[in-house]
Amino acid sequence: MDRLTGELRDVQTGGDPVFALGQDEENLVHKSALHDAIDPGLFNMAELDCFYDDDRAALWTYMRPAERPSFTPPMLDDFNTWQRLIAKDFGPGKVPLRYLVLGSRAPGVFCFGGDLALFQKLIRDQDREGLEKYGFACVEILHRNMQTLDLPMLTIGLVQGAALGGGFEALLSFDYLVAERDATFGLPEVLFGLFPGMGAHAILTRKVGAALADRIITSNQTYTAEELYEMGLVHVLAEPGEGLEACRDFIKKSERRHPGLVGARRAARLVNPLMLDELCEIVKLWADTALQLSESDLKMMNRLTSAQRRVAEAA
Repeated sequence: MDRLTGELRDVQTGGDPVFALGQDEENLVHKSALHDAIDPGLFNMAELDCFYDDDRAALWTYMRPAERPSFTPPMLDDFNTWQRLIAKDFGPGKVPLRYLVLGSRAPGVFCFGGDLALFQKLIRDQDREGLEKYGFACVEILHRNMQTLDLPMLTIGLVQGAALGGGFEALLSFDYLVAERDATFGLPEVLFGLFPGMGAHAILTRKVGAALADRIITSNQTYTAEELYEMGLVHVLAEPGEGLEACRDFIKKSERRHPGLVGARRAARLVNPLMLDELCEIVKLWADTALQLSESDLKMMNRLTSAQRRVAEAA
């Protein structure tokens, strides 16, 4: 914070201590200095909305999909920019960041996961390189999130609605999940002869054990937030419509324990490390499997895509 402190002093006095500001004015100047130190690109992305909460040193981010709420290449580009700018401008000696929260603006949907329309095209073209490129981009973002961008912060997924496929996998990379009771979770890939290739096997096996992970991945079962709470995957349950307030309350209650919670998460990663290479090897298996899908599998994938699009349009 030395650089910011110097900037704040210069703003207050023009570099020369001539007058003193009142407490409210000092707070306003302090907040202005903080925001000036953040790259404006963070607040001007096409598919991610960001808001920095000075009081809690929290960055709130909401996905704002242009089309079907899924991880399209443009949204992945925004996530890469998001992570790059956070790593550049936040942390010790920079803008403080203690909590990073991700939610969604899509009504009733956190995220439907992978870009199924793109998958169908790549599979029909037998474009293995394209499938791998997409998968590698996803797991690189996921892995950086699991490492909290090497910053001493806690990451929180705020779930209001359905989190399917890659949407569920993405949430598994967060330190904590706050979910409304009517939120749902599932991995539907087995429906069309595929499996989730962007982290589910590696993360679920570490979190809940191999047997339960296999059941979640292969059963095509939709799980409620309460069921995942019992498994230990969801940490805070909120009533429908109260997820945001529950997330704020969780942050408030975590303030005093923040250093211990950050340390505990780092210790957990040391005890049970997950390397990017492991995730990339799974992506390769996923791409090989995808190229073996039949026309009937692709038609099933297309029906699921259409159904999800209708849900999004009706919300």
